[in-house]
Amino acid sequence: MARLGREKEPNVNAAVRVLVVDDDPLVRAGLAMVIGGSPDLTVVGEAGDGSEVAAAVDAYAPDVVLMDIRMPTLDGLAATEQLRARPDPPEVIVLTTFDADEHVLRALRAGASGFLLKHTPPAEILRAISRVAAGEPILSPTVTRQLIAHLSDTGAAARQRHATTALDQLSEREREVAIAVGRGKSNAEIAGELFMSVATVKAHISRILTKLDLNNRTQVALLAHDAGLTG
Repeated sequence: MARLGREKEPNVNAAVRVLVVDDDPLVRAGLAMVIGGSPDLTVVGEAGDGSEVAAAVDAYAPDVVLMDIRMPTLDGLAATEQLRARPDPPEVIVLTTFDADEHVLRALRAGASGFLLKHTPPAEILRAISRVAAGEPILSPTVTRQLIAHLSDTGAAARQRHATTALDQLSEREREVAIAVGRGKSNAEIAGELFMSVATVKAHISRILTKLDLNNRTQVALLAHDAGLTG
């Protein structure tokens, strides 16, 4: 499975390319109108089902995909898993009507960078897309803990064993960085806390992603949560 073993650097000279995926034409139109109002973002394409995502990504080369969870033929979870398994995949933000939804957590574990409620204010949607395009997750530790707390603990023990085993592969310094990521720290905050440069923090995060076969910081954060290291 192909992974990106580095943090993406934003292209400051180009508008962020967005693909909107939702089975409701009105939702797609509304999101396109919101995104089209920003000079830094552009909607390059739309899809009405998860089964259309791969072809749309090939055709439009988006930087970010806004992905509805519930769709009739192929849901957003399966589409996210397929998309994030591709070489150099776009970032994915899942769209949902519920903030405590097991599908959201599964999508995040599959490699989505965050989630947005469909009634999120337009300005927050624009900020979220820009942040994710720049390689920043849009989930705070508080939101992650709330999401996990609302869901069933089925499989929690197995996830903790898996997370502990995975984190044991890291050096002591990488483990410290991973825990800090799990606590929602920015690169600058981690650098100050651990007395290293921001460039060194980025290098550690890239090595963590490569060693653990992860897509992004959100997955690192969830792994640290599963291991019980972020309380």
